[in-house]
Amino acid sequence: VSLDENPKTRAFHGLMRTLINNMVVGVSQGFKKNLKVSGVGYRAQVSGNKLVLNVGYSHPIEFPLPEGISASVSKDGVIEVSGIDKQVVGDVAARIRKVRPPDAYKGKGIRYVDEHVVLKPGKSAVKA
Repeated sequence: VSLDENPKTRAFHGLMRTLINNMVVGVSQGFKKNLKVSGVGYRAQVSGNKLVLNVGYSHPIEFPLPEGISASVSKDGVIEVSGIDKQVVGDVAARIRKVRPPDAYKGKGIRYVDEHVVLKPGKSAVKA
């Protein structure tokens, strides 16, 4: 086996190594992302292979979970998305967050647990 010093080949080597490593970690440990639902009356629940979100719209949002992805909701409104494929877990978590991103003024919405949302001051803070 010869070692090719072409930069593109070296980059693909690193990419393949990381993808294979993520596959091994996914099968052995799994990946998970945690999202927090915050807001008065905002709720999430799992029914079958769907995640039902009540996040301030006039109707509940039914979010179908792809095959190989599972979700659980705790009492304090934390949604845990887990699966063996890192890319799919991250994609599903991002699409759930996109249903109701955090509000810039009150912080209501769906955010990642480790995400920090900087709240804007309201009109009264501008006048003073």
